[in-house]
Amino acid sequence: MELDLNRIASIGEAVIVRLEGINAARERALAESRQIIRLSANAVRAVHRNEFDVAEDLLRQAQELKDALVSHLADYPSIYWSGYVQDAHKEYAEARITLGVISGREIPDPAQLGVEDAVYLNGLGEAVGEFRRYCLDAMRRGDLSRAEVLLRVMDEIYGLLVSVDYPDAVTGGLRRTTDMVRGVLERTRGDLTLALQQQALTEALGRAETLLREQGRDGDNA
Repeated sequence: MELDLNRIASIGEAVIVRLEGINAARERALAESRQIIRLSANAVRAVHRNEFDVAEDLLRQAQELKDALVSHLADYPSIYWSGYVQDAHKEYAEARITLGVISGREIPDPAQLGVEDAVYLNGLGEAVGEFRRYCLDAMRRGDLSRAEVLLRVMDEIYGLLVSVDYPDAVTGGLRRTTDMVRGVLERTRGDLTLALQQQALTEALGRAETLLREQGRDGDNA
């Protein structure tokens, strides 16, 4: 039997072409994933400065990059499902959720963000860390009612995450995120409880001081 040696060369050429395409897609995905993460991180920082319009503009840029990349990777599912692409989507989801909650706007769902469900849930959990930071800022300002609202949001998120009982292979390691959320929630609850107690004590001392002053004036007038 005579082998067609030219076929080996033709197969090799076709494989090389496909690998070139995969490599080019990978390089683009790496670069644009980094941009999405950077834009999302900057958006979160803007949210903490209450610069919601700035955050929205940054996230609009991130969304455009994300949507274009998803479209480009339709022919490269192995790259789409790679860790760096999904991590970028998680950071984007976290930033969008953070903006939605802190600004009092609607909390977006996975379909609105164009991310996978597991990515969304992990982003939701990561956002709890940002809510704690905002809670602490609110407590320092003496705005304890705002901190209480955010603590309720954090509690609701934890309640959702702890109810998702599927293998990590399905949820993208959500169990670790849920454990982190539990710790953040309990620390924040403790911090807020202490702040509320201190506020109550300060108010009680203020009332006592006022009462003593009034009694002193009454004694002087007697």
